[in-house]
Amino acid sequence: MIKKFFKHQKGITGLETAIILIAFVVVAAVFAYTALSAGLFSTQKSQEAVYSGLKEARSTLELRGGVIATANSTGSGGDIAQISFIVANVLGGESIDFTQPTSASGNTGIADTTSDTNVVVINYTDQYQSVDNLYWQFTPLGNDDGDNLLEMNERFQITVGSDTAGSDGGNLINALSTRPLGTKTTFNLEILTPVGAVLQIERTTPPWIDTIMNLR
Repeated sequence: MIKKFFKHQKGITGLETAIILIAFVVVAAVFAYTALSAGLFSTQKSQEAVYSGLKEARSTLELRGGVIATANSTGSGGDIAQISFIVANVLGGESIDFTQPTSASGNTGIADTTSDTNVVVINYTDQYQSVDNLYWQFTPLGNDDGDNLLEMNERFQITVGSDTAGSDGGNLINALSTRPLGTKTTFNLEILTPVGAVLQIERTTPPWIDTIMNLR
């Protein structure tokens, strides 16, 4: 009777149990690898975003000091021929190439359209007009190693336009053909560098133009 009772009984052998266990382990390992790979990829992209943000910040210019305007003519009907300001690197960041543009023929106050020397571009905007790629020059101040790169602990004075009409590549009188920069006019200068945020300089001219003015 005992032999007859156990004759038709079925069970799971140790080998079958091992196979099922291995299958579960393999499936779990595949899912774990997939999750780990996705996490590593996400971490890598986050790291790249952080480094990219730091690079942008470290390549951004900042204004140091005032914005100085030099008049072409003075008085209540005067206008401005030249604007100068001082820039430096934010956070002592990456160097920026300030090789000057070549001037267009005829002293227009605008950089030559074929100029491939400058990577820094200065644009002008007011309520009457927008002028791109103004001609500018730079002068190192204080600590300087003699090259065209604005580096840590260096300061460059940027001059837009000459204070003498028709010379040194022209001035703002030549560049702003629609209307000269006169009294009570809000204008904006955009300094675009190859990498980093755009430096915006916005000022408003006073009701009376003096020979030299600090536009606050």
